[in-house]
Amino acid sequence: MLMNKNDITEQAHRVYPDLTLNILTRQEHKISRKQISESALKVLYRLQSSGYHAYLVGGGVRDLLLGESPKDFDITTNATPEQVRKLFRNCRLIGRRFRLAHVMFGREIVEVATFRGHHQENDRQKSSQSEAGMLLRDNVYGTIDEDAERRDFTINAMYYNIADYTIHDYAGGIEDIEDRLIRLIGDPQTRYREDPVRMLRAIRFAVKLDFDIEEETAAPIEALSPLLQDIPSARLYEESLKMLQTGYGLETYHQMRHYNLFQQLFPMISAYFTEDHSSPTEKMLDLSLDSTDQRIEEGKRINPAFMFAAILWYPMIHLAETFMESKNLCYYDAVMEAGNKILDQLVKTIAIPRRHTATIRDIWQLQLRFPRRHGKRAFRLLDINKFRAGFDFLTMRGIVEGGETQELAQWWETFQNAGKNMRQAMVNDIGRINSKKAKARQRQTGQQKNSQDVP
Repeated sequence: MLMNKNDITEQAHRVYPDLTLNILTRQEHKISRKQISESALKVLYRLQSSGYHAYLVGGGVRDLLLGESPKDFDITTNATPEQVRKLFRNCRLIGRRFRLAHVMFGREIVEVATFRGHHQENDRQKSSQSEAGMLLRDNVYGTIDEDAERRDFTINAMYYNIADYTIHDYAGGIEDIEDRLIRLIGDPQTRYREDPVRMLRAIRFAVKLDFDIEEETAAPIEALSPLLQDIPSARLYEESLKMLQTGYGLETYHQMRHYNLFQQLFPMISAYFTEDHSSPTEKMLDLSLDSTDQRIEEGKRINPAFMFAAILWYPMIHLAETFMESKNLCYYDAVMEAGNKILDQLVKTIAIPRRHTATIRDIWQLQLRFPRRHGKRAFRLLDINKFRAGFDFLTMRGIVEGGETQELAQWWETFQNAGKNMRQAMVNDIGRINSKKAKARQRQTGQQKNSQDVP
């Protein structure tokens, strides 16, 4: 039997608190329409002129109040996704867990969501929860009040009303912005079980905004972190990029590790964690994430494949060494097989696209080819498409490992920047060195044979 509306509301308020609406007039806040993209304003005004309520919501309002330029402008309305699509020819509907409308203006996408209501388990056509409390489907529409209760954090439950330019603050978001706090709306245990990705979002917002996580919001995270294992791998791939590839990766990684979240996304890496953070894997993590942050700050392009290649390298090499012993494989074959094994394991947790796994393998294979510099090999390597990515990774390995790896990286640095004659001289030197080593090995082999022949 379906629950009636009063029962649903009573059940909801056990989880979601009764929120107190605080309305800030235009004179009481600093958000101006000049700060909102023209595309978002077009959507807001068309919804309003068509008789619907229309609000800018979430991170856009939060960032404008913080004096930042929002990356996206999200809109919420009482119009259903199908009604939104009728208003905009440049609209498409996406999502299964929660239906959304994307209104496209060239490369800019304005996301429009219908007010969410409280789910009821018995209505399987609209909502569904797992036994652990995770929301599997959530296409239940409601009022703006219910939508505010369903928002995750207080700083994301503020609505800018295009009708009169007021801000509707339902959960004390203004106060938490002033106190620089990340606070969940409702019971943290329940909200994390509904959507475990909220634990990642809490860390991401705290690092990005330089906020603290409120004590009750932070308390259950470590214990509930294994719930991330139930999240679809495709979604965790997108979340991993938001966590580690948006300019705050190094600090985010340390916070994730503190709350046992990184270990859930990368179990094959966390096996090499130490108390003093001194393993080659941990050093490479710090180096690669710091490098990514610097590139983003400098406006340079980044490739997720490079980050994954770097942080998976030492676990892959360790596995290759075990294959050499257990399967009697040569080093090259062991690395190839270990690389496939590691990537297969990771893809089950984080669905890295095939184009990136191919690049990861290219970067790893270059590490095996860099020591082979005699004859024409060094010149040919320079022409390979992934040479620069492979060399940058070799440089990081040199910092971590020192010794011969660092010398090799320095040789390639010089070789790249040298003229034609100097490059040839460097290759000739390598040939002479290799020849001397070969003769030394032959003498050593001959001496050992002679010693065995002595009666």
